[in-house]
Amino acid sequence: MNRMKGGSVLLGAAVVLAAGACGGTADGSEAEAAGQDAAGFERIINVEVMPLQLERFVEQVRLTGVVQADRDVTVSAEEAGRVVEVIVDKGARVGEGDPLVRLDAELIEAQVAQAQAQATLAEETWQRRKRLWEEDRVGSELAYLEARANADQTAATLRNLRERLARTVVRAPFGGVVEDRMVEVGSLLAPGTPVARIVDLSPLEIAAGVPERYAPDVRVGATVKVSIDALPDEDFEGRVRFVGSTVETQSRTFPVELTLPNRSGLIKPQMVANVQVERRAIDGAIVVPQNALVRVENGFVVFVVSGPEGEERVEARPVTIRASQSNRAAIEGEVQPGDRIVVTGQQIVAAGDRVRIVGEP
Repeated sequence: MNRMKGGSVLLGAAVVLAAGACGGTADGSEAEAAGQDAAGFERIINVEVMPLQLERFVEQVRLTGVVQADRDVTVSAEEAGRVVEVIVDKGARVGEGDPLVRLDAELIEAQVAQAQAQATLAEETWQRRKRLWEEDRVGSELAYLEARANADQTAATLRNLRERLARTVVRAPFGGVVEDRMVEVGSLLAPGTPVARIVDLSPLEIAAGVPERYAPDVRVGATVKVSIDALPDEDFEGRVRFVGSTVETQSRTFPVELTLPNRSGLIKPQMVANVQVERRAIDGAIVVPQNALVRVENGFVVFVVSGPEGEERVEARPVTIRASQSNRAAIEGEVQPGDRIVVTGQQIVAAGDRVRIVGEP
């Protein structure tokens, strides 16, 4: 009985020791396996890339201006008289010199006929006096001089009356559109009475103010692109015609005037125009989206993808911005045409990270 008890105790101890030994080995293996997984883990980040290429980059100054008619005048009567005919109405297109209104000219026509007769007589008298005096020395020198003066005087009177007769027809000073008409048939006009308003709609003019920091960049003749909110489907192009020499003290801007063709006739004076003035152009520039640039302590970097397919990694390349416009920037630095830069995912990658390319615009 005692022997059996002793055997049972020894067997139980052996089982316990065996169990403890086995348990220690299992725990060590799991810890080692877990450590190998942690050491072998490597994240792969999905990114979109864009290949770099050379292109022309244009930097522009954005302005807001107001469209104005290049020529907008109110035509007035130069001679007194009663309106006998209104030749054109509002909205009509006229050319330079086209008649607008005709005044009663009977009185002046009679004066012209009288002056014509006097001028003819005075000229004939002068010619006869001239021959007698210069060829035959007949008469006096005083009569000779009086005849010449009288011929000149009557000729001048005739020219004056003919000019007044011509002014009884009010004419357009330039081609354009009759925007308004201020007289009716039967109206009595005095010199200076407004008759009609003529507007020249092509080319048009845009007046705008340019911030003074762009003073070195805006030049006469520079190309401008114009868009108008009221005409969203149309784009227009013009040129800088005038650049002001002084800066306005309140707004700190200097004035510019732009010429804008209006061949379609869609643009109207007083429309608000959005203007882009070419500041400078860079040929053969490397252009990237601005959001592809990542700011670092010393400036900016872009992430370039390199390596064999399936094993791509990113490198941080320092760059500097040469010029920027909207959401694009011309850069220079440790990049070259053909490099693929990260344009989506650049904020979550770091130099040396492994990446998977999931898109390439």
